[in-house]
Amino acid sequence: MASSCIGWTPLLLCLVQLLHFHTHAASASGVHPHGHANLTRHHSAPWLCRPDQANTLLTLKQSFSFHPNGRFPRDLESTTTLPSWKPGTDCCLWEGVGCSNSSSGHHVVTALDLSGFRLNSDGIHPVLFNLTSLRMLDLSMNNFRGYDIPSVGFERLSSLTHLNLSTSAISGQVPIGISKLTNLVSLDISDRSIDIEDAEDDDYDIDAISVADDGYGLSVPYFHNIVANLSNLRELYLDYVSINSSAEGCFKALAKSVPHLRVLSLGYCDLQGDISSLSRLKSLAVINLSGNSDITPGPFPEFLMNFPNLRVLQLSGINLQGWFPRGMFRSENLRVLDLSGNSNLSGHLPSFSNAASLETLWIDWTNITYVKSSYCSGFKALTELSIDGKIISTDFLYSFGMLASLRRLFVTQLDSPRQFESLFSWFGGIKNLRSLEFNSCDFSMTIPSSIGNLKNLTRLVISESNLTTQTLSSITNIMNLKFLKIECYDGFFAIPSAIGNMTNLERLHILSCWSSRPIGPIPHEVGALKKLESLVLRSMGLSGRIPSTIANLTQLTELQLGGNYLSGEIPTSLFTLPALGYLDLSANQLSGPINEFDAASSCLKNVYLKMNNLTGQIPRSLLVLPNLKDLEIDGNNLMGSVDLASLWGKNLTSLFLSYNKLTVIEGEGINNSLSTYPYQLVKLGLASCNMIKIPKLIMHAKHMILLDLSSNKISGDIPSWIWNYDLMVIKLSHNMFTGMKLNSYVIPFSNTLGYFNLSSNRLQGLIPLPSSSAEILDYSNNSFSSLLPNFTLYLSSTVYLKLSHNNINGYLPDSICHSPLGLLDLSYNNFSGLLPRCLMENSLSIINLRENQFKGMLPSNIPNGCPVQTIDLNGNKIEGQLPRTLNNCTDLEVLDLGRNEIADTFPSWLGGLLNLRVLVLRSNKFHGSIGHLEDEKYREHFSSLQIIDLASNNFSGKLHPQWFENLKSMRQDNNSGDIIYHPNISSELYQDSITISYKGFTMTFERILTTLTAIDISDNALEGNIPTLIGNLLSLHVLNMSHNAFTGQIPPQLGSITALESLDLSSNMLSGEIPQELTDLTFLSTLNLSNNQLDGRIPQSHQFDTFQESSFDGNAGLCGPPLSKKCGPSDIPSETHLKNSSHGVDVVLFLFVGVGFGVGFAAAILLKLDYWISRWFHIFRILC
Repeated sequence: MASSCIGWTPLLLCLVQLLHFHTHAASASGVHPHGHANLTRHHSAPWLCRPDQANTLLTLKQSFSFHPNGRFPRDLESTTTLPSWKPGTDCCLWEGVGCSNSSSGHHVVTALDLSGFRLNSDGIHPVLFNLTSLRMLDLSMNNFRGYDIPSVGFERLSSLTHLNLSTSAISGQVPIGISKLTNLVSLDISDRSIDIEDAEDDDYDIDAISVADDGYGLSVPYFHNIVANLSNLRELYLDYVSINSSAEGCFKALAKSVPHLRVLSLGYCDLQGDISSLSRLKSLAVINLSGNSDITPGPFPEFLMNFPNLRVLQLSGINLQGWFPRGMFRSENLRVLDLSGNSNLSGHLPSFSNAASLETLWIDWTNITYVKSSYCSGFKALTELSIDGKIISTDFLYSFGMLASLRRLFVTQLDSPRQFESLFSWFGGIKNLRSLEFNSCDFSMTIPSSIGNLKNLTRLVISESNLTTQTLSSITNIMNLKFLKIECYDGFFAIPSAIGNMTNLERLHILSCWSSRPIGPIPHEVGALKKLESLVLRSMGLSGRIPSTIANLTQLTELQLGGNYLSGEIPTSLFTLPALGYLDLSANQLSGPINEFDAASSCLKNVYLKMNNLTGQIPRSLLVLPNLKDLEIDGNNLMGSVDLASLWGKNLTSLFLSYNKLTVIEGEGINNSLSTYPYQLVKLGLASCNMIKIPKLIMHAKHMILLDLSSNKISGDIPSWIWNYDLMVIKLSHNMFTGMKLNSYVIPFSNTLGYFNLSSNRLQGLIPLPSSSAEILDYSNNSFSSLLPNFTLYLSSTVYLKLSHNNINGYLPDSICHSPLGLLDLSYNNFSGLLPRCLMENSLSIINLRENQFKGMLPSNIPNGCPVQTIDLNGNKIEGQLPRTLNNCTDLEVLDLGRNEIADTFPSWLGGLLNLRVLVLRSNKFHGSIGHLEDEKYREHFSSLQIIDLASNNFSGKLHPQWFENLKSMRQDNNSGDIIYHPNISSELYQDSITISYKGFTMTFERILTTLTAIDISDNALEGNIPTLIGNLLSLHVLNMSHNAFTGQIPPQLGSITALESLDLSSNMLSGEIPQELTDLTFLSTLNLSNNQLDGRIPQSHQFDTFQESSFDGNAGLCGPPLSKKCGPSDIPSETHLKNSSHGVDVVLFLFVGVGFGVGFAAAILLKLDYWISRWFHIFRILC
């Protein structure tokens, strides 16, 4: 529950601290504590500022950009362009600059405060370190784009007393030069990013601080070295900086070097170990250790209750446990206490020597309880309270009194009517409550309408909770609400028409309340919310048309309706709403054309219409929007031609036209003036756009980071200029490229790529690799023949590597294990040699080496916690036995070792892998019986298996019936048709495939669905009776027991396998009649009972009427159609075999194998005659 300044410190406290910081800095440097420095003193001299320092500042200004250019997604709109920073003017009067007298006659720059200007820059420019007279430097709340903090330079600023680089998107290691700033009083390099939606104080300047990118981060490798010389330090803020030291080591270093430290904020710093050495820092007034979840579990450190100056104590989520001490906090100035997120911390409410000073109390997600003797009524200054549902009772709440000062209340785990009744009754006396948040609460119970009595409530947030329409109806009684945000965890609801009563709403956000079916329309009454600035109704199952009344929302700047079931045409009025800049209607069912509109009157900058059913041509007005930056209309049915030349030269930074029916061209008569070049373009998606060549003007898009030209008809060579840009995503797959223009097979990229995809082309020869590595590399389905000898050097950041379906020769070196690979797919190549012994020791989840020439034994040094989910080595030359350490791969789902030379007994011990779904051991040298473990604890063995292929081995003996009893996944109906997928790997990148014997043919399924169930034990030496328990496998689709030595009769229980489509019992020694129950198998399309010793009349009903003579050949005793041998009177089956299984409909299912089993069924429904008539004809056929 970390928040902005230090953990969950209230915004007011954060402002106080910032003001305290600037006030001290101002007193040291002459900067005004309010606003930014604009000093006006000593105008007697014509120049008050040293010229060299003025030039330094002007160079620094040139390093800033003030407007987003699209290259960096997190670039900001600056609050100033530093207009006062002009050559020839006094720099001491410039915005953010403070000066002091010097002996030279000039004033020197002693303060530079650019905090909150939202400036963008490629890191901190080194020219800054020429300002050696600086005493205060504040670059906080700007955007340095994730560049590393300079490793040298800070040591030159030896006069600094205050250094603030917080929330400025910088990375790297904190430079050791900071340790030489011996005059430092305050050091802040934390990340205090504040979610704009979570800031509750309307008077707070949110835009000035919401700039951090959580992808960036600093680290302090040697904490004790950094603080060793900072004896003057009083304030240290390192929140979200990774400290690679123990908590004990940090606190001892501080106690030794910085004994008078008053503020220590180390929230979310990855601290580990014991914190008892914190007791040495008794001068601390502010302590924040929140979010360090690796701190050793232990009791609350009671010594903190005796710190005399303690004002802020934040220990959220640090594994506190046991009973909270019964003592009292001695400090009379304690204002903030945060114990939240310590679920094993028990006891009663703490006692305070001066409860009237407490402003913030957070005890949610703890086991702290209330007893009547607890004293709460002294909390006269309490403004923020966070409590758990377990502690709520009438006595507890009323012990606080009316809390006239309370402005923000956070409630978790509210799930009983009694708790609701107590809480909402208490609300009646809380007159000044402005912000109310619920988390993990059960709102299936109706909220009392009395919630409308909260007259001053302006902000309501409900997250990870289940809600109903009645819940939202009650909420509409809060008439003064300005901000309403609901994020569901469970449940779904329609939006009531009463929403239109909340006329003061400025932001309405309801999202992630997903429903698998439409739940209702957007009510027309939403158009009454005239003050609405942001409307987000995302992924909540809304249906129907977009109401035309949204056109009334003239102050709306953001409209997000993506991920719903909305249908009909897009109202043209949306494009011309006077303030609307952001429009997202993606992933709906919108249809029809996009109509023309008045582009000149539109403010739209970002338009997302992808993944709908839009038709017609793209209207010209959409393409000429004067402020358009992002246009994503991919995944529709739009038609016509689009001339890219007409789009260049505008502000466009992102354009996605992929997967429509468009033809994208670049006009021949291109205006080659510089103004038409797409300089601002950052992302371009033109997949499946019928292109035959790469647009030439793309070579001028020097800031491009994403290029997708896949699934076109582009041939020839990939041009060399593509490799000249800092691309992060390159998708050129599914084209007809035959070559690549390269100066080297190591492609020089300065940044690590995210996605590099050259798959499904006609590329040959040596595989080129990006020098900086790429997270995803896909070269599959080409004709590449070799790899660089040291190719693993270029996999330092590679998580997914796909080289399948090429002609690559060579070995797989042990160095492959040094890369962070999660997926390795080398299938269908000519790799040879031994498998690296380390292959299953690291991070690999998917190992697919199918159809190569690998030999030797499987690696046996498989560690505990092995993360492998798929092992596919089908079609190699692996020999030896299966390593028993495979049992350590508890996440294993697919094990395909078919068509190798493994010689072992049946691996019953694999049954303990409860996630195992697919086991293929066919065509090896396995021998012995298919063992069954009798012990009771093995009853769950193989419980998830859905495909078992043991064919073409040397298994012998009888099948144990209990073996089939364990196959629980086949005993349950499974109609979901889900794909077996891997949670951390997108199905677009990889899907398991399998080749099995299906309906008499060898078929490859390119994806494995949960509905594909098969048992193949054919071509072995198994004997004895077929176990009747097979009949319990209700969802089994394929059963092949052919070419064994089974005897006895065909079990009639097989007729219970109603999902069965293919049954092959041929080439055994089965005898007796064919059970009439097999006619109940109405999905059965392939039957082979040939070459047995069966006799009697072949059943005539349902699917049996469709089978050919070959299904029954080689059984001398069988008679009747489709055989030419007629039956005599003695061949009439017994009465029990005349049973007709049903009188409904026969359904014949046809499977489109190309898209995977279970997908694309077409059903031909053959209606039968009346039950009795059909029965008569059935008997008539038998007698005749």
